[in-house]
Amino acid sequence: MAEVTTIARPYAEAVFALAEKAGSLADWSEALARLAAVAEAPGVEPLLGNPKVTAAQLVDLFASVAGTQLAEAKHLLQAMVENKRLAVLPAVRDQFEALKAEREGAVDAQIVSAFPLEGAELAALVADLERRFKRKVRPQVSVDKELIGGARIAVGDQVIDGTVRGKLQALASGLMGS
Repeated sequence: MAEVTTIARPYAEAVFALAEKAGSLADWSEALARLAAVAEAPGVEPLLGNPKVTAAQLVDLFASVAGTQLAEAKHLLQAMVENKRLAVLPAVRDQFEALKAEREGAVDAQIVSAFPLEGAELAALVADLERRFKRKVRPQVSVDKELIGGARIAVGDQVIDGTVRGKLQALASGLMGS
């Protein structure tokens, strides 16, 4: 995994610098999401190593399927094809998004709740998280009925476990250690 990250980093940083200079972070975010989706699509991987598929064909395929209108995206594709790096497009997207979030002072929060969070509840939770982390929080909410109650929140490498299941496990661990 570290190798993919190492390979993707220079591409992500170059695209980020270009996008930031042009004021097109959102456009690039969308373009990279589409290109990464094409790279992850079933049946694409065999094409990447196929000697019968030319570099120009790969660039055209990715650009047309992704529907990107950015001319610079084609240049990125050409560079990645020449260096046989199209498979790392998802990692380039991920690193670009991390750079973008850092620039915007935002963090992603994975919120797993036992029950669906309604608008007001979610807004209050996000406001609390923004105060705690002193950054804009972009919530990604999912429901896991096995949690019994409460929520588990992951922001970066920090996890806040406010689930009933987590509290019961902590209680059991405490009792076993006594």
